[in-house]
Amino acid sequence: MAYHKVNADQRTQGHSQYLDNDDLQATTLELEWDMEKELEEPGFDHFRLDGTVDHHLGNPQNTNIDLEPIQPSASPKGRFQRLQEDPDYVSHYTRPAPKSNRCNFCRIFKLFCTVLTLFIFGILLGYYAHKKCPPSPTPSEPSDPHFYHEILKEIKAENIQQIFRDLIQLPRKEEDTDIAMKLLVQWTSCGLEDVQLVNYSVLLDLPGSSSNTVTLKNTGECFYPSGQKCYRETKKLHSQDLLYSYAAYSAKGTLEAEVIDVQYGTVEDLVLIQVMTNVTNKIALLKLGQSPLLYKLSLLEEAGFGGVLLYVDPCDLPKTQNLSDKAFMVSLNNGGDPSTPGYPSIDGNYRHNRSNLTSLLVQPISALLIKRLVSLPEDRSKSDGCIPLKLPVTEKRIISLNVQTVPTYKTISNVIGYLKGSTFPDRYVIVGSHHNSVYGYSGQEWASSTAVITAFIQALMLKVERGWRPDRTIVFCSWGGTSFGNIGSYEWAEDLKKVLQRNVVAYVSLHNPVRGNSSLHPVASPSIQQLATESQSLTCLGKMKCPGSNVSSVQMQGDSDYFINHLGVPTVQFSYEDIKTLQSPSFLFEALFPAHNTVTEELDPLFNLHETIAKLTGEVTLQIASEPVLPFNALDIALEVQNRLKGDQLDIRQLLAVASRLRDSAELFQSDEMRPANDPKERAPIRVRMLNDVLQGLEQNFLVQQAPPGFYRNILFRLDEKMSQFSVLLEALEHCKLRQSNETLQAALSKVLNSINSAQVYFKAGLDVFETAFAGKK
Repeated sequence: MAYHKVNADQRTQGHSQYLDNDDLQATTLELEWDMEKELEEPGFDHFRLDGTVDHHLGNPQNTNIDLEPIQPSASPKGRFQRLQEDPDYVSHYTRPAPKSNRCNFCRIFKLFCTVLTLFIFGILLGYYAHKKCPPSPTPSEPSDPHFYHEILKEIKAENIQQIFRDLIQLPRKEEDTDIAMKLLVQWTSCGLEDVQLVNYSVLLDLPGSSSNTVTLKNTGECFYPSGQKCYRETKKLHSQDLLYSYAAYSAKGTLEAEVIDVQYGTVEDLVLIQVMTNVTNKIALLKLGQSPLLYKLSLLEEAGFGGVLLYVDPCDLPKTQNLSDKAFMVSLNNGGDPSTPGYPSIDGNYRHNRSNLTSLLVQPISALLIKRLVSLPEDRSKSDGCIPLKLPVTEKRIISLNVQTVPTYKTISNVIGYLKGSTFPDRYVIVGSHHNSVYGYSGQEWASSTAVITAFIQALMLKVERGWRPDRTIVFCSWGGTSFGNIGSYEWAEDLKKVLQRNVVAYVSLHNPVRGNSSLHPVASPSIQQLATESQSLTCLGKMKCPGSNVSSVQMQGDSDYFINHLGVPTVQFSYEDIKTLQSPSFLFEALFPAHNTVTEELDPLFNLHETIAKLTGEVTLQIASEPVLPFNALDIALEVQNRLKGDQLDIRQLLAVASRLRDSAELFQSDEMRPANDPKERAPIRVRMLNDVLQGLEQNFLVQQAPPGFYRNILFRLDEKMSQFSVLLEALEHCKLRQSNETLQAALSKVLNSINSAQVYFKAGLDVFETAFAGKK
C-alpha cells in the first residue's frame, strides 16, 4: 500500500556521503527495503496511510486508529525497494473533533471573531514581510528546454580553447599524476563540492631501452617498425617514436619464420590460406580494421601462427593523413590491470604474472616497411583510386622478428568530482573523459576531452551557485591509463562494482570528441537513442547547426567499455569524425599514431565543434540527471531487437516469437506506466521511483556471460554501421566455417534467446508489480 512520509531530511540523511564512503555501501546503497527499520525511524508518526481517514470517520467514539499493516512492494528481482517520494509533500493526520449538540450561537460567534482577527493579522504580516524580503527566484521546470539553455549558453568556444591551450602547455610524462593534480585544482576552483584523486598501481607494458626490429633473412637488412634502417643516427633522431611503436602486452622474444599475408584476417582469408599452406609458427601479415584486433589475433593464435606484423593500409585512411611512414602503438589488453583481472588493484589484493596476454609476437609496422619487405614501388596510386597493399603470391619472405618490452608497475590517477543531487542523491549520472595518453601518441585528443568536460563543469557550477541542483548526482570522471586498455575506469569501477551496479543510471562519454570536422557521429544505447536525437534538434542551432546524423548503437572506443559490458548502463557519446573515416573499415581507431602538436587546432581552429559537443553532452546529461522520469525508451529496445533478427541466414523462428512477446510487453509497459508518469497531472512520486528502477535495469538483461575477444558482452551493440544483425550470431556463423561444427552457433543462439526472454520476463514482472502495488487505486 502506498504511503506518505513528511521528514525528507531523515529519508535522505544516509545519502550525504559519496561513492567511496563505507557508510554508503552499508546504508544508502542497500536496496533491500527492511520494513522493520522503516517502522523504527523517528518521525514514523508522520505517516498517513491512503484511505485511513475516511475509513474511521464513521466511528467517532473510537479513539484508537486501526492502522492497516504497510505492505512493501514485492519484486522478483528486488528492483523496487526503498521507494523515493517527493520531499516537498507534507501530510498531517488529524482526527476530526467529535460533534456536540450543546454548541450555541455565542460560542460560534466568538469562534468567528477569533478566526477573522487571525485572518486579518495574517494578511498584514504577510504584506509587510513580502515588502521587506524580495521573493526568492522560482526555478524553471526541469523539462523546460529554456531551463537547460540557461546553463548551456555559458559554454563558449573561446573558453574551451583557453582551457585546451593551458593543458597542452603542461609537461607530458609517462605517469599522469601531474596532470591529474592540475585537474583536481581546476575542478575544485570551479566550485565542485568533492573532488578526489584516486590512484592505482597497475602493470603496464613499456618499451625497453632499444626498439623492436624486423630483419630480412636473405639480405640481412635490419629495419625499425617505421621502415627506417637500423642506423645509430636514425635511432637518436627518432628515439621516442621508435620505442613506442609496439604492441603492449605482446609476447616477448625472437621468431624467425616465413611471412604469410592474411589481409584483414577474416575467416574466409584464414580458411583459404590454411588450404594452401601450413601456417604453424609462421608470421602473419595482418591489416588493422573490419573487426576487433583481439578477435583476429585469437583466430590467428587458434590457427597456429607464431607472430604477427600489423599495419594499416594507406587506402583505408583519409587522403589528408599521410601516415605511410609511421608505425603506431596498439594495446592487446581488453580492459583493466592485467595483474588483477576482475578485481581492483589495491593493496592486499593478489597479483597475477600476466605481462603477456597472447602467445603471439605482435609488432605494428608502417606501410613503408611493407613496401620494402616485398620490394614494392613507393608510389602505388592510380588515377581511379588507391591500390591496396598485398604480398605477391610467388614471393617468399623469411624475416627475424624481435620484440622486447618491459612489464613495469606504474601509478595511474583518476580524478573524480561529485555534484550531489537534491531529490535522488543515490542515483548517479557519470560523465567521463580521459587525461592519459602514451608519450607522443594520441595527439592532443586527451586535452580536447578534458577541456570540454571542464567547460561543462564551469557552466554547471554557475547555476549551482544560484541555488539550483540536479535531481540526481552527477559524477565527473577524468580517467588515466586509457591507452593501455581503459585501466583507470576499469579499476575504479571494479573497486565500487556493487555500488555502481545498484546506482548508476547512465554513462555519458567524452572520449576524443573531435576526430574530424565533417560529420557528427552520435552513438547511444537503444534506450536513449531518442534522447540523443532530440538533443541534436534542441542544441544545434545557428552557427552550431549540426549536419544530419543518425544515432546508432555500435561499439565505441574509450572508457565507456566497463559501464556498457559489465554494468549494462545506458551510454551515449557525441563526436565529430571525418566522412572518409566513417566509410573506411571499422576499428582503425585501435591504432595510436604519433601526432603533431597542431592537429586539434587545424581540425577546429575556432573550437566551434568543441562547443557543439560540449552542449550536446550537457543537454543529455542534464535531462538524465534532472527529469523526474528517466528519459529512456523501453519500446526502442524491443524494436532494436526485432531489427537485429532480420535476415535469412539463420532459422530464428523461436527468437522472432520471443522478440514479438517482448515488443508486446514493452508497448504495454510504455502505455500503461510510462505515459502517466510523464504527465505531471497524473504523476505520483511513488510510481516514478518504481518506474525509474525498472528503466534503470533494462539493458542489464542483454549482457551475456562470454563474448568473442573484442566483442561487446552487451549484445545490443553491433560491431559497426555496416552490420545490422546481432554480432555474436554472425561471428558464430562464421566460426562454423573454421571448426566445421555448429556447436558455437547453437551456444550463441541460446545466449541471444535467453537475453530476449529475460527482458520480456523483466517487463512483465514490472507490470505485475505495478498492478499488485496499486491494486484498486486507479
